[in-house]
Amino acid sequence: MNYNEDPKTIDLYPAQAFLEDLTPDDIAEGIEEKSTAIYEATKGWGNDKKALIELLGKTTAEERIQVPVKFSQLYEGDSLKGLMKKECGGSDFGQALQYLALDPVSAECKMIKKACAGIGTNETLLYSVLCGRSNKDMEILKKTYYKNYTKDLVSVAAAEVGGTLEKVLVSSLQAAEEEYDPGFHTEEKAIEDAKTIYEAGQGRFGKDTSKLAKIIVLSPPKHLKNVSFQYADKYGYTLFKAVEKEFGGDSEKAALFTLGIKLKPFQTIAKLIKEACAGFGTNELLLTCTLLRYQKYLKFVNDAHLELFEKSIHDRVRDECKGNYEDLLLAIINTACPEE
Repeated sequence: MNYNEDPKTIDLYPAQAFLEDLTPDDIAEGIEEKSTAIYEATKGWGNDKKALIELLGKTTAEERIQVPVKFSQLYEGDSLKGLMKKECGGSDFGQALQYLALDPVSAECKMIKKACAGIGTNETLLYSVLCGRSNKDMEILKKTYYKNYTKDLVSVAAAEVGGTLEKVLVSSLQAAEEEYDPGFHTEEKAIEDAKTIYEAGQGRFGKDTSKLAKIIVLSPPKHLKNVSFQYADKYGYTLFKAVEKEFGGDSEKAALFTLGIKLKPFQTIAKLIKEACAGFGTNELLLTCTLLRYQKYLKFVNDAHLELFEKSIHDRVRDECKGNYEDLLLAIINTACPEE
C-alpha cells in the first residue's frame, strides 16, 4: 500500500456504514455473543473493566456497526453508548468506551460535537476529522450529523471558526474532490495550478489564501503530487513550504494536515499522534480519536511512526497513558497492528 507513489484519499468507513439498515444477514457470527458478554460485564455492583477492554477495545470498525444494533435488539432498545456512559463516566477511559460503543460515523459526529462544545473550539480535533476526507465518507458524515443532532454540519463548522480556517473547513465539507482524470489532470494543468498558487501568494502584494486552499482541497491526490513537483521545480519550494509561508495559525495547521493526509497519509497520522502527546500532558481526546478513526491503517501508521520518531505507537501510548485507559488504547492498536 504505497500511497507515496500512488497517492489517493483514504476511506475510513466500511461498506456497511452506507447501508440504511442492517438485516439479520448483515450481523456476523459472534456479534450476539459479544453483545451479551458486554451486558454481563456491567451487571451488579460495579463493572468488569478488563472484560470491557477485551470486548470493545478489540473490535473492528465493521463490528462497531453491528454490536450497537444487536445490543439494542437484545435489551429492549437500550443504547450501548448510554450504558458505557452510565458505567464508566466521563473519564478518558469512559469517553473512549463511549466512542467504541458507536458506529464509526456516529462516533465521528460525537467527536465533532465535542470539538465544538463549551467555550472555545478544539480546532485540531475539528480539522483532523473534517479535512482530507473522501467524497463518499464526507456525504454520509454530513447526513448522519444532521440525523443525530438536526444541525447542518457546514453551518456548525462555519459558526465555530472564521477567516482562512473557515474557508478550508467549508471547502472540505463540500465533498467535491475531483476524480482523477489523466486527460484533464495533465502536466500542463499541474503547471497552471502551480502558477495560480504562486501568483496568489509569493508572487503578489497581499495574499489570496482562498485560491491555495481551494486547489489543496479539491484536487485529487495524484494531481496534487504533480502540482507540488511543478511548484518546487519552478519556484524552489514544495507545496508544504508554500503553505507554511502563506498561512498562519490554525489555518496553516489545517491546510498542512489536508495536504499531508492526501500526499503522505500515514506520516501525517503518525505526526498527529505525536502532536497529541507533545508538551506537558497528553491530549487524551485527540489521541483516542486519532487511534480509533484510523484504526484500520495503524500498521502503516506504525511503520511511519517508527521511521519518523524511532518509537512504535504502542510504546508512545505506554509512555503517555496508564491504567485501564492505556490498556484500552493498546487493545485498539493491537487489533490492527499486533506487536511482534
